[in-house]
Amino acid sequence: MAVIQEVARTRGAAPERRKGDGKAAALFLAPWFVGLVLVTAFPLVASLYLSFTDYSLLEAPGWVGLENYTAMFSDPRFFQALKVTFTYVLVSVPLQLAAALALAMVLDKGLRGLAFYRSVYYLPSLLGGSVAIAILWRQVFGADGLVNQVLGFFGIEGVGWVSHPDYALGTLMILNVWTFGAPMIIFLAGLRQIPAMYYEAASIDGAGRWRRFRSITVPLLTPIIFFNLVLQLIGAFQSFTQAFIVSGGTGGPVDSTLFYTLYLYEKGFSSYQMGYASAMAWFLLLVVAGMTAVNFLASKFWVFYDD
Repeated sequence: MAVIQEVARTRGAAPERRKGDGKAAALFLAPWFVGLVLVTAFPLVASLYLSFTDYSLLEAPGWVGLENYTAMFSDPRFFQALKVTFTYVLVSVPLQLAAALALAMVLDKGLRGLAFYRSVYYLPSLLGGSVAIAILWRQVFGADGLVNQVLGFFGIEGVGWVSHPDYALGTLMILNVWTFGAPMIIFLAGLRQIPAMYYEAASIDGAGRWRRFRSITVPLLTPIIFFNLVLQLIGAFQSFTQAFIVSGGTGGPVDSTLFYTLYLYEKGFSSYQMGYASAMAWFLLLVVAGMTAVNFLASKFWVFYDD
């Protein structure tokens, strides 16, 4: 009888404990919700409103409707920024993923000191977007930089890579490819999940390395490739620091490194056209969302899942 009474008492107290747990969870989540509202949601809504205004940061915003959006499509530098950014994204991201996959396959062979190599190759992803690396990159590819010194050793006359409109964007692409550490780690984790029996069976059937890579590794790795592709595309569209430092904040030479984000910054904080800059930010959001949607729609034709 005493046991039955204890069980009944315990069951009656359970809802009270669950209610108390809910209050504790809300208390711990409160800072996150405050940050979500103040740091993300409120600025997002504010920027949408400002995109329909003429706002100079120094005076109250005045409503102008769609004027900022129509002005964008009559601005030649806006289209140059789009061209530079799309060229950068569509060239550097596939090269970065190819380098990441190649290194991941090398590290997947079971090298000694694998943890050390993983850390070393991951460092560029941590440092690649920093101001210090951008300054170093400008020095390395300068007229008297390391690249030209190496070329001079072989009797080849170099150029000022970062100051030449035909090569400046290429140096930034190389920098983005160099930051392959994060996707490499993800590829390495994916390779470790492929059962060895598939490769053993293919070897027995006489399949060579290239055939095994094409018929086993790539199909089973397509979900990881898709995941890395989406992340790196979004990150590449948001690139700013490298172009700002290498070009001195101008997007030069001859607007050859005028990234979209750099032009947005110039409009907002150099020309004090914050309404125009807000409109550009929302257009970039639509572009990134559109590219992501296209990737998700196309994924059903080339991404293979176990189920």
